[in-house]
Amino acid sequence: MATPIETEIALEKAAAHHVEDTLGHGAVIEAKQATDEEHAQTVWQAISQNRKAVAWSVMISMSIIMEGYDTILMGNFFAYPTFTHKYGQDYGGKTGWQVSAPWQSGLNMASTVGAVFGGIMNGYFASKFGYRSVMIVSLGFLTAFIFIPFFANSAAVLLVGQILCGLSWGVFATVGPAYASEVCPTNLRGYLTIYVNMCWAIGQMIASGVLYGLVNLTSQWSYRIPFALQWIWPVPLMVVCWLAPESPWYYVRKDRLEDAKRSLRRLAGGKTEEQINGQLAMMVHTAKLEFEIEAGTSYLDCFKGVDLRRTEICCVTFLGQILSGSSFAYTPTYFFEQAGMNTSRSFQLGVGCTAVGLVGTALSWVLISNFGRRTLYVWGQGSLFVLLFLVGIISAASRSTGAMWAQAALCMCWLLVYSLTVGPIAYAIVSEISSVRLRPLTICLARTAYQLVNVISQVLEPYFMNPTAWNESGKTGFFWGATALCAFIWAFFRLPEPSGRTYAELDVLFATKVPARKFASTPIDVYAVGQSTSQEGLVREEAVQEIKE
Repeated sequence: MATPIETEIALEKAAAHHVEDTLGHGAVIEAKQATDEEHAQTVWQAISQNRKAVAWSVMISMSIIMEGYDTILMGNFFAYPTFTHKYGQDYGGKTGWQVSAPWQSGLNMASTVGAVFGGIMNGYFASKFGYRSVMIVSLGFLTAFIFIPFFANSAAVLLVGQILCGLSWGVFATVGPAYASEVCPTNLRGYLTIYVNMCWAIGQMIASGVLYGLVNLTSQWSYRIPFALQWIWPVPLMVVCWLAPESPWYYVRKDRLEDAKRSLRRLAGGKTEEQINGQLAMMVHTAKLEFEIEAGTSYLDCFKGVDLRRTEICCVTFLGQILSGSSFAYTPTYFFEQAGMNTSRSFQLGVGCTAVGLVGTALSWVLISNFGRRTLYVWGQGSLFVLLFLVGIISAASRSTGAMWAQAALCMCWLLVYSLTVGPIAYAIVSEISSVRLRPLTICLARTAYQLVNVISQVLEPYFMNPTAWNESGKTGFFWGATALCAFIWAFFRLPEPSGRTYAELDVLFATKVPARKFASTPIDVYAVGQSTSQEGLVREEAVQEIKE
């Protein structure tokens, strides 16, 4: 007698067959035509035919601006005179007013802890109710939770407020790249998922500008106004989410083909009805193919069979952002102050750093047009490792003013390289590598893994930097340089190249266990039966036959 799990999987496979049969016998032919059309399109043709999808993706991704704003806010407050007088204590001498290392760690990681739980809940709720509904509810909660840090009269209340706000930020961080990757065609996926990182950089630049503008204000409003500005975003974004079309992939996963077709019509800019039917057929064919490989739509299924490798890649790719040293070099205002710069100059450099990050992310669009995701990520990590070690070497060799400025220059170089490679490219890789069937869950797992490691980094970083604790300053670069080296080694051997592949093609490449360094060169045709897709036997004919009917 079949177990309940076996019965559920059988029903899922039956549903996957049913949705393709519903479209008629020409579904596979239409799907192949749509796939060929996507491969043949130029970027500008894709934008023209999907201009509404691009516009909706851009507006939904703007929620990430809020997360980027908060991410830089708290770390920079530790160099803020009025904030340290309110929530810190006077240590006397050159140390002066400081928020203690334990409280720095707690306040730094508070929103991250909230984001972990928010991301996990989002994976379940987004799969069940869709992206739009989850975003609207999260924005509503955030509007209420902002009151807590705004009126916080102690570090403990501020800590609670950051945790609760983090629940919503965890949702934004996962919905943005997932929605962008699902509403646009293959050759626009990279640009729009990278735009998610650009929104993050925009949020950080806004926060840096606000903090610099208020740093000389001596009242409590110098730190309350930055909290209050977070109320600007939720209501307009709730309206955007209410009006936006749901992801058609969500409807296909739910066997709601008419709703999927209506969503495709709303997302299309200049597509004919025939093109929309072909796109729907391609999506249904991909869903059927994934169920043929392995069924199941729970968190547990992310760790089974071929999906285990995809989950590993998504998780470690996101972890690489932390391992590359972002906790140390991405928000360097406090580092600059502890290195000996005055507060005003430190915040000036902080604004400059966020501008570098924004420009670098914009330039990464040019790089992905000429280089693959794998190339940029791997060699980006290698470069970051070198830069961090140089910061450590200079800090260990000298405490002079020239050495201080050299470390500041290297931090800016690190930020530029990060913004050109690892930072934005990670979003594209995670969005593309995750399977359609498990995408909301996989992206949430990857972001949760990122947040968990981020918690560890936010505990360690204040102790490395704080003069009341380890006081290592620039020598912290040795530690993060070592973690960046580990990320580089992993990426070199384990990270595949998803660029230019449809989701169905990626399904077959993973199912047939193609090595990471062979992804780009292995030919594949998901509509051909019984083909041998590699002269070296890497994609076996019998494996493709098992996957395809």
